[in-house]
Amino acid sequence: MDSSGLWQPLRRRDYVISDRPWRAALYLLTGVPLGAVTLLTLVLLAVAGSALAVVLVGLPLLLVLVLSGIPLAALERRRLRLVDSTPLPNPHREPPGTGLAAWLRTRLQERSTWRELGYALLFATVLWPLEALAVGAMLLVCGGLMATPAVMAAGGDGEAKVLKLWIADSYPEAFAVLAAGVVLLPVLAYPLGAVAAGRAVLTRQLLSVPETGADSRLRELDRSRMRLVDAFEAERRRIERDLHDGAQQRLVALSMTLGLARLEGPAEPLGGLLAKAQGEADVALVEIRELIRGIHPQLLTDRGLPAAVEDIADRSPIPVDVRLDVPGRLLEAVESGVYFAVSEALANVAKHSGATRASVRGGVVAGRLTVEVEDDGHGGARLAAYGGETTAADGATGDATGTGTGSGTGTGTGLQGVADRLSVLGGSLLLSSPPGGPTVFRLEVPCPPARSRT
Repeated sequence: MDSSGLWQPLRRRDYVISDRPWRAALYLLTGVPLGAVTLLTLVLLAVAGSALAVVLVGLPLLLVLVLSGIPLAALERRRLRLVDSTPLPNPHREPPGTGLAAWLRTRLQERSTWRELGYALLFATVLWPLEALAVGAMLLVCGGLMATPAVMAAGGDGEAKVLKLWIADSYPEAFAVLAAGVVLLPVLAYPLGAVAAGRAVLTRQLLSVPETGADSRLRELDRSRMRLVDAFEAERRRIERDLHDGAQQRLVALSMTLGLARLEGPAEPLGGLLAKAQGEADVALVEIRELIRGIHPQLLTDRGLPAAVEDIADRSPIPVDVRLDVPGRLLEAVESGVYFAVSEALANVAKHSGATRASVRGGVVAGRLTVEVEDDGHGGARLAAYGGETTAADGATGDATGTGTGSGTGTGTGLQGVADRLSVLGGSLLLSSPPGGPTVFRLEVPCPPARSRT
């Protein structure tokens, strides 16, 4: 949700009886010890680092101080989920290399690192005391009122001070104060929820890197590309439905009519012509069924990616083992793109690899679907990039952002459309094929869960 969406639950009539007030209280309450620990950590790092900087021992401590906002921000993004259902994405990019030096160089050059340090300083000095004040005020007022009978009983003198404002000198009055505290508890849930919502809005604003004009244009370009992919998938589905419900049914009816005509026992040569026409209709029916499956298989729509891939494996001329662990349904564009990528890979394995067995395995890790197609063929597959062809015969892994062939020799263009389709989804194709095999075709695609199958 956007920032305005954080205030929407406060306007709902069932806010008090929902879990929102408890989540808001927990959000503010957990910020108090976290803020206190953050303040103590920052002070210790600053004092120790400054004192020991003259002997160079304190420089690593000062570096840790600069980077201390990164783990705090990661924890705050998780804590934000208590009141905000929309995840706050991690703004940090992956280092270009491996090792600590590459990681430090990347982090120190990022704007988000310094914004997170500023957030840590603000959180340690200003925000958590305000959270403690908000939660403490509610607990003090409601708790003080509801504890009046207990205080009176514990005192033994028949009276109790109510919030240090007046004295209750009878049990009926004390229980009336308790009832007032119970009534006031849901009333104060609204201002407490407003404080939590405001705190969440501030966190989201401070921990989100503002988009530049170029970033905004790139994001809009990504959205437009996804809209084109969705429109393309919808058109494919329409053509598939038209062929399945229209042309295919007419061919079935034609074949049945010709069969019935043959049963009438017409004289030659009409009987032979009818038999030939029925045979041609049956061939056309098989071809149109294959065409429908190539446009968009109904099995993929009905049962999802694992079942559709197993269907490809069953129809493959070589044995194929399938192990796909895909939790639930994915976006239609992702399922369709991965399906046709695997289909193309297995077709190339059957045509070029000389393999006796292949396997398809994959699953979802960290929000990305990874699928590998491996065969035991002779290897030496070649990749073709947009600028020309390169050979993966030395065993190196190539990036099939352009085109490629499956296992075996020769070149082709079958994977170019697949690679283009996956790149629109933010995915990529990789091929590893040393001489002698095995050949591994690997694809990776971001896979957000499907919120709608329409």
